[in-house]
Amino acid sequence: MSNKTRCAWAENQFEEYITYHDEEWGVPVRNDRKHFEFLILEGAQAGLSWATILKRREGYRTAFAHFDPEVVATFDEDKIQELLQFEGIIRNKLKVRGAVTNAQKFLEVRKEFGSFDTYIWSFVDNKPIVNTWVKREEVPATSKESDALSKDMKKRGFKFVGSTIMYAHMQACGLVNDHTVDCFRYGEILG
Repeated sequence: MSNKTRCAWAENQFEEYITYHDEEWGVPVRNDRKHFEFLILEGAQAGLSWATILKRREGYRTAFAHFDPEVVATFDEDKIQELLQFEGIIRNKLKVRGAVTNAQKFLEVRKEFGSFDTYIWSFVDNKPIVNTWVKREEVPATSKESDALSKDMKKRGFKFVGSTIMYAHMQACGLVNDHTVDCFRYGEILG
């Protein structure tokens, strides 16, 4: 693995982080449950490092019903209080409550559009945006597409969906290919 050129942010990291970069980040996601997983994880990351969340990913999987939005949408106050005691996640009450709200809003979007996937991909005209960044410093924190997505999601009542968070979601789920051009994954994802 170490002889491959990767995006600078993935170099010199722990094994799960490198695996995440090599196998998941930037791969187009067309699965509602996977989108919901990243919605929860990216919201939890707000103000923290991705490494902090990635190390707790299995805890989040356990706490949030294997990222089943139909189950999470039913979490009541007792369940929220239980989650706030669970050491496998970031125990921030706004983020935990936000995840439950987002599950409810996620289901509303799915009902309106047929799938969350159809909804989110509409912000990039149903095809990945392929950037050609040479250096990590060139990669933006937001885009006009993430601005529009964030604005629409906030209007719908989602929480922790600022433009930076939604751009990170778009990167993770392959709506945007932000691997630097020297990274071995850049070309692989292009197919």
